Amino acid sequence: MDITNSIINYRRYLKRRNLSPFTVRNYLNSLKQFMAWLKIPLEQVTHQEVSSYIEVLHERRKHPKTINCQLNSIRSFYAFLHYEEVLAIRNPVRKGCSLRLPKPLPRYLTDEEVEKLFAQIKSRRDRAMFMLMLRCGLRVAEVAALTIDSIEQQRRKLFIQNGKGGKDRVVYLSSDAFKALREYLKVRPASTNRLVFLSEKGGYRGKPISVRGIQKRIEYYRRKAGIAASCHHLRHTMATQMLNVDADLATIQDLLGHSRITTTQRYCKVSNVKVERDYNKAMELVMQRSRLLTDILRH
Repeated sequence: MDITNSIINYRRYLKRRNLSPFTVRNYLNSLKQFMAWLKIPLEQVTHQEVSSYIEVLHERRKHPKTINCQLNSIRSFYAFLHYEEVLAIRNPVRKGCSLRLPKPLPRYLTDEEVEKLFAQIKSRRDRAMFMLMLRCGLRVAEVAALTIDSIEQQRRKLFIQNGKGGKDRVVYLSSDAFKALREYLKVRPASTNRLVFLSEKGGYRGKPISVRGIQKRIEYYRRKAGIAASCHHLRHTMATQMLNVDADLATIQDLLGHSRITTTQRYCKVSNVKVERDYNKAMELVMQRSRLLTDILRH
């Protein structure tokens, strides 16, 4: 088997599937790592070699999610060889060999923590970036990729292009998020670049701020505020707050860009004030009935 030619074809195949450059790079990097570890040709690999590789990844202290991503990449490559290259080769990555993953509940910020965090943010750019996460539920990569053309100020909404999974969606601007964004646009450096958020200092001044650059900013502010916070925590906070004021679950799903409602339902397990209210109301009725029944039995 001409492995070099097969990998080139595989890369073209991934691109034909319209996967993002980030995903294509991850697939190929995972495959490269597996091949570097192998001591036998790819066509001779069996489930035993895959099991041994999983053990090696464990020894390297790789996170279970990282291991599953690697297994998925290897499985995908062998499926490509079988179905696209039409090679008589069996897929050594069996179904069900993926690791079970923990399912931690989404972490959100309390109202007090939100106040502490934003009290530290004086930069108009940074306040706008983090308000879009807190009020619109944007992911950090979506904030970094936001363009001037995607902002509809008159209708107070944003058009999010190529979000996670390549999906587009529309999100809406609350009055405080709209104010923060408008205040930043007033002082935004003149630039031919269409991306909204630009670096303000150093050699990258005037160039688009990176995802890592945004993450570093919130790390700086959370240290000053003395709280545990991340960009994704702001997104989780938006979902939790909407749920607690009885927003429809399907609406939250649409705003966050979740493919499945089950992903959004995880927020119901975190802090659902509606469930708490319904529980207390129901238990009051239950106890009233119990007292009524007790009174009847006494007489």
